[in-house]
Amino acid sequence: MNALHRDLETLILETEAKYEENNYQESKYRLKFHLMPKVGWLNDPNGLCQYQGIYHVFFQYSPFNVKGGVKTWGHYTSKDLLSWDYKGVSLLPDQPFDCHGVYSGSALIDHGNMELFYTGNVKYDGDFDYILEGRASNTIRIVSKDGKHFERKQLLLKNSDYPKDYTCNIRDPKVWKDGENYWMVLGARKKEEKGAVILYQSEDKLHWEFKKEISTKKPFGYMWECPDVFELDNTAILSISPQGLSSKEFCFQNLYQSGYFVIQEGTSVSEFCNNITITSMQEEDFYEWDMGFDFYAPQTFEDEKGRRILIGWAGMPDVEDYDNQPTIEENWQHALTVPRQLKRKGTKILQYPVKELLALRREQKELLEDQSYCIENGCFDLEVENPEGNDISIQLDEDFCFQYDTKENGQIASISFEGEMGRGRKIRQAKIEKVTHVRILADTSLLEIYLNYGETVFTTRYYPQGEKVILKIKKGGKKNNIWTIKNKKKG
Repeated sequence: MNALHRDLETLILETEAKYEENNYQESKYRLKFHLMPKVGWLNDPNGLCQYQGIYHVFFQYSPFNVKGGVKTWGHYTSKDLLSWDYKGVSLLPDQPFDCHGVYSGSALIDHGNMELFYTGNVKYDGDFDYILEGRASNTIRIVSKDGKHFERKQLLLKNSDYPKDYTCNIRDPKVWKDGENYWMVLGARKKEEKGAVILYQSEDKLHWEFKKEISTKKPFGYMWECPDVFELDNTAILSISPQGLSSKEFCFQNLYQSGYFVIQEGTSVSEFCNNITITSMQEEDFYEWDMGFDFYAPQTFEDEKGRRILIGWAGMPDVEDYDNQPTIEENWQHALTVPRQLKRKGTKILQYPVKELLALRREQKELLEDQSYCIENGCFDLEVENPEGNDISIQLDEDFCFQYDTKENGQIASISFEGEMGRGRKIRQAKIEKVTHVRILADTSLLEIYLNYGETVFTTRYYPQGEKVILKIKKGGKKNNIWTIKNKKKG
């Protein structure tokens, strides 16, 4: 541990302690069961894993600036994906090869160790565009033998090690083991303004060999961030977060997107990596993970039960049309989604809250149509069973509406805001043939809406103006059940 590391660690502890002294727990919009920053800014989930029975969630963290800044890795742990303990900051920008930020990366559990791989960001002083020049994107490894303490950082790859036709924007390593070999994907931006993923192979995790480029035949965005490769039902999946897609009425509605390609039915991850002819994805085979206003940069991992679990950033970078000013005034911004288990259904992947979250439920009530119900703390778990696929309309404070309309312009599911509750958010919508089930997880200032057990998902921030939320089901299903939610405090 060098002097810079000690100074940064001390400053962060002082910043968090000062915020805690100001009774931050009483802030109106702080979340009850979603992971969020102690203070300041949060973005990408990183290093997701289960190690020695404990779940670990690292995250991009800028404690000194609520609107972002130099990134560290904050750290939460849990035994059950339900109660979480904040462990402070685990990785700091304390070396020449990561001095301007510990950027995103992943975890590998191997030979009894937790190994983290991430991008070290360096921005040189000068008149640079930081795309073609002026930036170093270094791939770094660091090992822990207990999930708490970390050894010396190791520089694995630097700009000169990447293909020559790429810009300086290469980042977000996802690493896994297959047999005796190790594989890594990195998100990248080519000089021709085309997004891609580059694949590397290693025998020792220290020396990496470039194997192939993975992209689309035509440009599909100018940058692919946060790549992830995993397997569901013996079929390889490639997840990416592309930047630069043109918005359409029912897709790509956010500034940036996150989604996945099903590589080829029955093609394993091993076959995908070793077959150098599988390098091109089809744009029409890209499915978005989430249709809401606030979702980006997801990452997955496999837990010790064999479940593939996804966690995403419940936020969106660089947006100008809407904001999170109410939480900025509380000196924090952004959160992570709840853990979602993935299951494949044909070419689509279903994502649904892990079953552990059912333990949050408390008092149950069956709701009737056109009656108003007062939610004391804005937290609830609502399920609507709609086997006939009839129209649905659910309102919160008359400023937010979830709607499924089978008549006007076909089958459309949408979320829409009016007034200050959305802070500039207006409408997001998706085409869906039949909605038979709706689940809404509400947590103070964050909504996650799951249709047909995760066939389509909307994640959005929302900001009720009063101390209570009034819920009304204007058009419901066969059964409309709501549960109050237990407050899970985090350290």
